[in-house]
Amino acid sequence: MKTYLTLFIALLCACASAAVKLPSIFSDNMVLQAEAPVAIWGKAEPNSTIEIAFLGQLKKTDADAKGAWRLKLDAMPKNKTPQNLQIFESGKLSKTIKNVLVGEVWITGGQSNMEMPMKGYGNQPILGSNEAIATSSNPEIRMFTVKKASSLQTQSDFEGTWMVCEPENVSEFSATAYYFGLMLNKALKVPIGLINSSWGGTRIEPWISEDGIKKFEFVKMPDKNQQGPLSQQTPTVLFNAMISPMVGYGIKGAIWYQGESNRNEASDYVKLMPGLIENWRSVWGVGDFSFFYVQIAPFDYGPSGLNSAYLREAQLKASTALQNIGMASIMDIGEKDCIHPANKKAGGDRLAWLALTNTYGMKGFTGAGPVLKEMTVSGSMVKLTFNNAPNGITSFGKELSCFEIAGSNKRFYPAIASFSLGGITLYNSSVAEPIAVRYAFKDFVVGDLFNIEGIPASSFRTDSWE
Repeated sequence: MKTYLTLFIALLCACASAAVKLPSIFSDNMVLQAEAPVAIWGKAEPNSTIEIAFLGQLKKTDADAKGAWRLKLDAMPKNKTPQNLQIFESGKLSKTIKNVLVGEVWITGGQSNMEMPMKGYGNQPILGSNEAIATSSNPEIRMFTVKKASSLQTQSDFEGTWMVCEPENVSEFSATAYYFGLMLNKALKVPIGLINSSWGGTRIEPWISEDGIKKFEFVKMPDKNQQGPLSQQTPTVLFNAMISPMVGYGIKGAIWYQGESNRNEASDYVKLMPGLIENWRSVWGVGDFSFFYVQIAPFDYGPSGLNSAYLREAQLKASTALQNIGMASIMDIGEKDCIHPANKKAGGDRLAWLALTNTYGMKGFTGAGPVLKEMTVSGSMVKLTFNNAPNGITSFGKELSCFEIAGSNKRFYPAIASFSLGGITLYNSSVAEPIAVRYAFKDFVVGDLFNIEGIPASSFRTDSWE
């Protein structure tokens, strides 16, 4: 009888202490952001007392009348040794989150080129993926994939769980995000947490909050009372369902790979890209955290032949619109007949170089590709010089074939391009008085201009002609 009574009391205690509920972003295997206060929140019994014990800290707060609670852990140093985080409700242990690390946490977002997993898509491979997956076991990298969802109303949770870095998990995870995280882990030698929230084929407007999107008069706000199926292209709906539930989770920054679905509205995108960054920074409320994005790759979109070049131009312009942002060019890896470049390592690595040089202050290497500094004209000769090329520029032995020049008639001719002291000289006998230059300004083209460090230049133009 005594044994049964003991078991009954134990069951009562277990039931009484099981009220704490956490959003899915707080789960076993998670990474908490180092060297910054870390917010943790959830639900419990109304007016109950919540205590969290982790790495020598014991923090206390009270749930409100509806059971909601939130507290912050003090800034912690990086920690590679797995820890348990314990949550107590009214003095009783309610939750234990296991295998927790403290390191660098990054959100990764966008459309299909960010979503594309390490195993590839059907008939669309990731270069070197089999070896990369097979050798991917790493206890210091953790991955979280947000399940696709859309909503007209702001949500408090989404589906997903933190996964350890093992081949079967890496195979399903974003290739761009994985390569980014792997480079950071190798360079910084600290735990890395990656939270991937992406959806193939989506525009940028769904990823911005209602308050953020209201700033753009050219965007039609959704009817919150609409019935029936909800398109994932509707403004705000992906922010509501796939970003909002993790707002406040401790992060170092974000990376982004999107734009193909907005290629026909370049003049809008040059405003929307900084708008999304400002929006996310505003809702997180932790300052101007780092934000880096991949410029879309060259691809043959069809008869127009130029639309994506204008979108790439918009992305290049946006890269200087705000502080602590940057763009990774992948002009050299586009594929004419596949919108998903197989060389995802290039994009992930270049995003990581931007983070390592800009966010973490590492020196001795370059994070960005060459950008036009100045154009000067002398007779029929054009001279170009470049920034972000401290050791010069190169084509790695290939002929420079992507430059065009034009005169006042606005007709472009292929330029004979050659390297000169500190830059490039362009010439075409049909253009006696050149006034404009374009580089790789087409839907599909293989870029051939790099800095010595091997990072490609973006496509660009010096004119503003329609």
